[in-house]
Amino acid sequence: MKWIFAESDPGGAALLEASLRIAPPAARVLWSRGYRDEAAARRFFSPSLADLHDPYLLTDMHAATARLRQAIERQEKILLYGDYDVDGTSAVVILKKGIDLLGGQASFHVPHRLRDGYGMRSEVVEEAAAAGVKLIVSVDTGIRAGDVVKHARALAIDVIVTDHHLPEMELPPALAVLNPNRHDCAYPEKNLCGAGVALKLMDALVAASGWEPGRRARLIESLLKLAAIATVADVVPLTGENRAIVKLGLEGLRNVRNPGLRELLAVSGIERGTAPSAGQIAFRVAPRINAAGRMASATDVIELFLTEDPARAKQLAGQLHELNQDRQQAESEITRIIFEQCIAQPVTDSDTALVFAGEGWHRGVVGIVASRVVERYHRPVFVLGIEDGVAQGSGRSIRAFHLLDALETMPDLFRKFGGHRQAAGVTLAGDRVEEFRGRLRSHAASLLTPADFAAALDIDAAIDFREITDSSVAEILNLAPFGFGNPSPVFAATDVEVAAPPDIRNEKHVFVRFTSQGRTLRAKAWNFADRVNELKAGSRVDVAFHFEEDAYSAGRGYAPWQVILNDVTHR
Repeated sequence: MKWIFAESDPGGAALLEASLRIAPPAARVLWSRGYRDEAAARRFFSPSLADLHDPYLLTDMHAATARLRQAIERQEKILLYGDYDVDGTSAVVILKKGIDLLGGQASFHVPHRLRDGYGMRSEVVEEAAAAGVKLIVSVDTGIRAGDVVKHARALAIDVIVTDHHLPEMELPPALAVLNPNRHDCAYPEKNLCGAGVALKLMDALVAASGWEPGRRARLIESLLKLAAIATVADVVPLTGENRAIVKLGLEGLRNVRNPGLRELLAVSGIERGTAPSAGQIAFRVAPRINAAGRMASATDVIELFLTEDPARAKQLAGQLHELNQDRQQAESEITRIIFEQCIAQPVTDSDTALVFAGEGWHRGVVGIVASRVVERYHRPVFVLGIEDGVAQGSGRSIRAFHLLDALETMPDLFRKFGGHRQAAGVTLAGDRVEEFRGRLRSHAASLLTPADFAAALDIDAAIDFREITDSSVAEILNLAPFGFGNPSPVFAATDVEVAAPPDIRNEKHVFVRFTSQGRTLRAKAWNFADRVNELKAGSRVDVAFHFEEDAYSAGRGYAPWQVILNDVTHR
């Protein structure tokens, strides 16, 4: 693994250390990540509601709130048209809860992943018109649904599009289009997720409705909990306003009154009264929410968050837990098949992009499988399920390759496509999969080199074992929430000694002790058993590692953190 050291400046980090009164390791990380003055660093450490941007900085916000207020005052029927993932369902709930509080009439529609696929459909608009709907608000979808929006206008339905996906050159002809990524929008945070955009709309709407600041703040604090979950789940950068949303929202999850959210946290193994980490949201909570849209119907998620019946909430949370187990089995089987194919026909540097397709592969899990393949082979990957002659699936990418831009070079291939830089979805005829594979690989070959396929490890800063104390580690962990855009800081310590033979657990994981500057640290190395020969007692090595909270250790009276080994190199 190639180690890439961040830019460093001992003098600049020392100034942060002095002004913030923090230990050198956290100061070095802040400086290397671009927080180089005291004010910016303090905001990073302790974001507040004041760090959320004015929602009216979003282009068309005035038009959107005016039309929604009119619909609420006239008791018009409003349809919230969402998406089936965590982001889409959370956005629906955020808007419905707010509109209900304002006295409006809002119903919702979430497409079925397998029957309907992604995006808005004209048939749903026609059903809405027949039911008397006068206003449709899309959430986490709609930015590329120009024809559907035109159809709604022909049926005398106004449309407000709220989305965050990259638009086409021509925006849909909606009454208002709220999207920080539209070309004429100067909103400062371009990386909001769909639920983040919905949160901004609700904030603007209650302000326009005359709510006093304290009441408005209490509503936003409540809605931040779902917005935080969606922001983590949608893998948008946890920096800027997104960091404030997630940090405040996760802290709010320490005290949850919503029956559905409380039961969901319980089945996800989050103890009541504790604030979950972004990692716990990403790997425990979000998969259970997504499981409904992947394996069954996402309407169950919305009902879970809207119900006031504790018994029904417990039942729905249990169903999501079971669906997640089904999802894990389907994902594991497809991943096994693909990795066996890669063993039979090894991946080489000429395979600049990978496309896998299988008859009957569950389309609800192919995106997750694509992520697993990217993790192993470090190149763009699409995984498609084929059913009735139609291939449909998802792609994931690496930092150096813009997935949506690649698809834009071959639009004639697809019946439907969309997404952003790191993730995208496609639908095409099954007999054109081989053509897609060839054209994607050819496009990737024009942009990528073998160096782009090498696994890399970003190192934030060097560290001395003597600098590692309970207080300095607490400051490092306070840089959380960690995730995309703000990963857990990785430190490098050079010329350390392997103090004793490593201890292998479950034939996969390793515990090893390192000694340097008179201090010994015990590190955990996940899935490191096949590299145990690199950890011979007495050998001198450079180590890269990060810190994690360890509640189990803290409960037994030991340090409340642990060292996680990322990589080791011999001197």
